[in-house]
Amino acid sequence: MSAVQRFNEAANDALVNLSEHCLPGAKLALVLYTPGEPERDIVIEDQGMDRNEFVSALRWRGLSIDGDNTYKRDLLEATVGAMAMGVQNNNPSPAGHWAQRFWDIGRAERALTEELVAALKLTRENLRACQATIHLCGGFDPAYVTEAQAAMKIAEAALAKANQ
Repeated sequence: MSAVQRFNEAANDALVNLSEHCLPGAKLALVLYTPGEPERDIVIEDQGMDRNEFVSALRWRGLSIDGDNTYKRDLLEATVGAMAMGVQNNNPSPAGHWAQRFWDIGRAERALTEELVAALKLTRENLRACQATIHLCGGFDPAYVTEAQAAMKIAEAALAKANQ
């Protein structure tokens, strides 16, 4: 029997002995980890243990959402990816999947952007028509023309960003 197998057996026996002294319904877990070597980690958990409750217990004891860990990075990257896919209206998450919510957020933001771009284009064209009328009719306040041209430059810059 290997050293790891002997350790697992001894740890399991110890957990069984400890569980006899716990409050009813309490669950035990033993976690050994080697920093930087996850393949050497050992996790022994009570039968019927809910891992989500286990993580919640660690959070109640000080595990912070602000800490850095691979699981959280992967989860956040998946969340950002789901939002980006929603923006692109590409690769939707399966119905009922937790990422669907974030895909929907990305899709809604893109739809709002498209609506605002359409409104800005319409406003720009109407402003151009007004400028043409002013130019043809003459006699309007030059400040209005200057301000309208400045507004059109802002609209053009925003549209250029939206069309990238």
